[in-house]
Amino acid sequence: MRVPVTQTLFQIVLTTCPNVAAAEQIGRALVTERLAACVNILPAMHSIYRWKGKIEEASELLLVIKIAQAQYPAVQDRIRALHPYELPEIIAVPIADGHPEYLAWLHHPE
Repeated sequence: MRVPVTQTLFQIVLTTCPNVAAAEQIGRALVTERLAACVNILPAMHSIYRWKGKIEEASELLLVIKIAQAQYPAVQDRIRALHPYELPEIIAVPIADGHPEYLAWLHHPE
């Protein structure tokens, strides 16, 4: 069954975490609370960024969070509530198309 993207819009939300515990806490909360269909935790990336006038470097994990677009405000609020960073990265990227059955599952994950 094809779910037209024009009728049901989905997003990938990206956020980084400083450690496995924080990543798992956020991922588990989003899925348990039905705010996200799936959260992938990608290990060990090295980030270089400017923060408060200084160049910083950190080891981080990347969360790839699949959601219905309508859930974004609640997902953002929940990430902010759980995240240990003062200013967490929370970026949403629209899903333009995808495997029809997977998109249907994203719409009603069970």
